Amino acid sequence: MKIDRRKALALLGLGAATPAAAQGSAMAFTVAFNHGVASGDPTQDRVVLWTRVTPSKPGADVPFTWTLNPVDRRAGGAKSGQGVTGPARDYTIKVDATGLDAGRAYTFEFEVLGVKSPMGRTRTLPAGKVDDVVLAVASCSLYPNGYFNAYQAIADLPRVDAVLHLGDYIYEYGGPGSYGMDSTVAGERPHDPPREIVSLDDYRRRHAQYKSDPGLQAAHAKAPWVVVWDDHETANDSFLHGAQNHTPGAEGDWTVRKAAALKAYFEWMPIREPASGGALADAAMRSFHFGDLASLIMIETRLTARDQQVSLDADAPEVDGKRDLTKLKAKLADPQRRMMGPTQEAWIGAELARSVQAGHAWQVIGNEVVMARVMPAVPSKQLTPAQYAAIPEASKRRVARYEAAAGLGLPVGLDMWDGYPADRERLYDRFKAAKARPIVLSGDSHSFWANELHDAAGKRVACEFGTTGITSPGAGEISPGINAGDLIADANPEVVFNDQVSKGFVLLTLTREQAKGEMVAVSTIVARDFTTKVVKTFVAAPDGAGVSALKEV
Repeated sequence: MKIDRRKALALLGLGAATPAAAQGSAMAFTVAFNHGVASGDPTQDRVVLWTRVTPSKPGADVPFTWTLNPVDRRAGGAKSGQGVTGPARDYTIKVDATGLDAGRAYTFEFEVLGVKSPMGRTRTLPAGKVDDVVLAVASCSLYPNGYFNAYQAIADLPRVDAVLHLGDYIYEYGGPGSYGMDSTVAGERPHDPPREIVSLDDYRRRHAQYKSDPGLQAAHAKAPWVVVWDDHETANDSFLHGAQNHTPGAEGDWTVRKAAALKAYFEWMPIREPASGGALADAAMRSFHFGDLASLIMIETRLTARDQQVSLDADAPEVDGKRDLTKLKAKLADPQRRMMGPTQEAWIGAELARSVQAGHAWQVIGNEVVMARVMPAVPSKQLTPAQYAAIPEASKRRVARYEAAAGLGLPVGLDMWDGYPADRERLYDRFKAAKARPIVLSGDSHSFWANELHDAAGKRVACEFGTTGITSPGAGEISPGINAGDLIADANPEVVFNDQVSKGFVLLTLTREQAKGEMVAVSTIVARDFTTKVVKTFVAAPDGAGVSALKEV
């Protein structure tokens, strides 16, 4: 956030001449901190601090101060500053606090017109030797569909060094009958505004609503976050030039809508602003280094280069009652189709090589959508006759879609990496060229995954932990007591485990000896009181210039 120092001093009453409007501003309106505090994008010497001030009478700019204090109370290290926010950035405040000590924990808070914000806790990344790193991995929080108990569970963890959010932090839907409104708690949590969001004001209001949630506020105040968007921060199944859930005539120009969504995202999220003149979308690509143990490489697969998804309706017309897959399969095989551009691919390769050459044990890939090869389950072949007969009426249409897709030989998700196999293979080539030990982290799917990733020749090149949704619904149970994920895992060699029922997050603990993924589930999202349990735990170990198979522990 760029601060006009002269303006800040004047509004704070510290300049040589204070504007009359500013002199009376303290009595003209009151302020509150209704959206908590947050921090993000930590490095060894800096971290982004965030909050939003709500004035009782919006319109005028507001001065603020901030303070950051070491938790250990050793002499030195405290920082403070001041600035101005206002309607141009929706009264959000973002400070890039610099000159900090590596591996040090801090508390921070803001103050406006004598009113103090809640206190947050953050920490810089460590330098040198590091024994372990603990990361919470989250995605997909659909506000009307349930309480954000999983965020509260993250806040309640005894230790978490950073929180990774892999997208779908907000959803664009809204209004009666929209996604999530069939939940038993949707009546008290309808989306605001009560319609699909399109304009800058719409996206700002939706971010404000999500950050009003106490569980989310607690998780943000717990530790620094590293975030990236997926599709719903703009619109469902977005790509470079459009989205499935964008109608150009009725909803305007996609470029305008995308710009509005990204502006609101950078205003409301604790992500570092791009360098002067840099594109907002490109700012998602960045890396973080946890001492000598691990590198976290965040990638962007939505808005910078992605080609439009293939689809049955557009690319596989029916001929004599049957789908002609010629065009669709040709598109899937096209080596020119991309999720990422050449510049990002080269950057990833360089970051992988740099991490390996530095002796880091792990290269963690912060990635939005599932990377494993996933073909549909075939319930009629996988269930017993009694189980198949017990499939609820509400699930029969979904089962029919599984069976039809399986009959066509198409993967489950054409919006996932399965829809861009050539680009996935190029990424795998980067893994192998760098002799990396990649741990891929994925969101988007609303289900837990433990996957072993193989290249086209069948060589294992990485392991993948996919996190379920905070509240967004998965496929659930196919038949009473039969988790749809069990059938998916049974049908796919790369899928070691899949859970389509649980809501929660992945807790990733890295040491030099292993990468451990714990799938932490909350007991409910439709009641405030909840418990947590670890559904499954898997570990991978270094295996030469690569990673071992996953092992359940």
